[in-house]
Amino acid sequence: MGPVNTTVALSYEDVAWFRDGASLAAAARGAAATLARRIGLSSHRAAEVALAVTEAATNVQRHADDGALLLRVVRSGDQAGVEFLTVDSGPGMTDVPAALADGSSSAGTLGIGLGAVARLADQFDLHSVPGRGTVMAAQFWPRTADGSAVVASRDLSVAAGVTRPISGETVCGDAWAVRTEDSDSDSSEDRPAILVMLCDGLGHGPLAARASQAAVKAFQETRDLSPAGALDAIHRALRGTRGGAVAVARVEPAAGRVLYCGIGNVSGFLLGDDGRKGLLSAPGIVGAHMRRLRTFEEPLPAHGALVMHSDGLTERWDHGNLPGLLHHTPLVMAGQLLREAGVRRDDASVVVIKGAW
Repeated sequence: MGPVNTTVALSYEDVAWFRDGASLAAAARGAAATLARRIGLSSHRAAEVALAVTEAATNVQRHADDGALLLRVVRSGDQAGVEFLTVDSGPGMTDVPAALADGSSSAGTLGIGLGAVARLADQFDLHSVPGRGTVMAAQFWPRTADGSAVVASRDLSVAAGVTRPISGETVCGDAWAVRTEDSDSDSSEDRPAILVMLCDGLGHGPLAARASQAAVKAFQETRDLSPAGALDAIHRALRGTRGGAVAVARVEPAAGRVLYCGIGNVSGFLLGDDGRKGLLSAPGIVGAHMRRLRTFEEPLPAHGALVMHSDGLTERWDHGNLPGLLHHTPLVMAGQLLREAGVRRDDASVVVIKGAW
């Protein structure tokens, strides 16, 4: 079996957060091994996943402040893998290459080192800012007989996001989704339009989650792929639920622009080397009452990114305080923004589109 190419968006399930504490490493290792076996990874590959997750979790335990580990299944077509993300608020690494060098491991860990974790993973990324914190992400896919991953790392998603429930809840009332619209052109230079939706269901808990999942379903099923058309379809689908704040963006790489339409407290930003530009949303509640929809157009910043997040993150973040952030994967970017601006008193979600233009 050769590598499977993905176009833009992976899908995720079985999201579980593990907070820093005495049982972090053991709990994360057991959950990782269970997930790996359930999705059909070989016993050898499942053991590698468990080992890597244990090393990452132990590093969080021993060195991090307010650390956490996210574990989930990731899917590309008919292939399934395991992904983890660690997020902590300090003290950060002063020399990341040295931390990833062979033979470098922390006292009290399994001793394989983060460099070995990177080699075991099919995709690995780490961003650390001294005095602020570290985010690390890794994906593990099935391997072929010759040891190659069945999903090629060069084809991995340009879109990634993270949701985290309010403290005390196990389900998150926020949700996000991504889909693509292929170009009508036969030119290989044309990249597909990418649509991204983020919904913050009102309140929190199962009823908020019901609203946000209804938004995802309507977004995935609508035939109108304009931001306003998709948002109108979501509005109809959310009637009878709590409703929510929703924004839809359409990234058109060929045209060099993004179209954005939002209702309620969803924040949207275009990030570039020279700063960030906010995207406008109107007041209202999707599913209950909203004003006439307006779509705003902005040029895509060179080598930049699109960020959308719920009000579970404050807007008081500045990617200029996170040197090199735009050179990292969308998932690590999302994790850093969650670490930098996330609040525990609300559900939180953030999605990043990067590398599509």
